[in-house]
Amino acid sequence: MVDKERSQEWTEYEETIEKFIQVIAKNMSLYGITSSVGRLYGTLYFADQPMTLDNMRDALEMSKTSMSTGVRSLSEMKMVEPAFRKGVRKDLYKSEEDWYKSFTSLFGNRWRHHTETNIEEADEAISELRAIMNDTDDEELQGMIQRDIDRLEYAKEYYRWLMKFIRVVESGEIFKYVPKGD
Repeated sequence: MVDKERSQEWTEYEETIEKFIQVIAKNMSLYGITSSVGRLYGTLYFADQPMTLDNMRDALEMSKTSMSTGVRSLSEMKMVEPAFRKGVRKDLYKSEEDWYKSFTSLFGNRWRHHTETNIEEADEAISELRAIMNDTDDEELQGMIQRDIDRLEYAKEYYRWLMKFIRVVESGEIFKYVPKGD
């Protein structure tokens, strides 16, 4: 009877962890990370020891190629790092356990890229609008173009502020204002 109870307890334990891994995967989608990569991170996070791509494939029932691609993505975001265990020749990986560090890296990378792209797009739109304004004699159109150029300049001002915020997050200075923990 004890073995059956233990088995039920282990099943409940595994189901509870799996539910939380699904929560991690869902939350990571907010940052543009696929749920499969989120599940991979969650699996590595709860693993007792570093895992090989084969271990990951078996745990998630996905292809080794998918695991390799997922690990590479997570590595680029500094959420997974290589590990070493004596006697193991295959590459091993473990999760970054400092979620604050992971968040600041992930947030910074994602937001920096999008913000820089938005600044470039605003510059391009301003340039195109100025060319149209210089080619037209239509005063109403010139007025609308100037209004929209002013809006785009305001957007660029916001994006420059956002870049400062991103630097505060990436540098860890954010924790002066919003401390870790309680």
